[in-house]
Amino acid sequence: MATRTSQPAGGALLISELKEFASFPKATQRYIRRSLDVAYGRSDPLETWARDEIEAAAIAAQSRFYKQLDHLRVQIPDDSGLDMIEPFLGMLVTLAAFDLGQDRLPNFAAFRFLYERLMGAGVRPWLPAAFCAAAALPHLHPDRRRVLLQSISESAATAPGWSTREPVFWPEWVEKVDQAAAA
Repeated sequence: MATRTSQPAGGALLISELKEFASFPKATQRYIRRSLDVAYGRSDPLETWARDEIEAAAIAAQSRFYKQLDHLRVQIPDDSGLDMIEPFLGMLVTLAAFDLGQDRLPNFAAFRFLYERLMGAGVRPWLPAAFCAAAALPHLHPDRRRVLLQSISESAATAPGWSTREPVFWPEWVEKVDQAAAA
């Protein structure tokens, strides 16, 4: 696989990723932060993110699915040999299907943003295939499948190479601070 080696300056890259995150709908931003908390144990996800019993159940299910992340991170194929992808891509599609089924990742850009942070830069070549496979599964409403599949650009689906640069911006939950108390 070809990789792109030119890298923008760290500050410019951080700002670019911050702007991309800010362009996502609020529900998507919230889901990405929640997912990173679940994946990396940054806080108690149920206490921080569950607004009701349905969301608590979704977070519990997400925790079960995300237990596979450590195993997947070490299985990312370093080449495109077909003998290497079956166990990896199957589980990646399963995780992607879960996340897309939560109806909080409205497009490929949001999916890519999350998965680069869940799994690292090495997963980039596999994201278009996993996204398309998960977005085409019958557990999603046909209209949702159409919107998701139309969200991946031709250039993303047919990229000749991928950057090996790790993401720099990691969104985290920030408690609201009372302005009067902060002064």
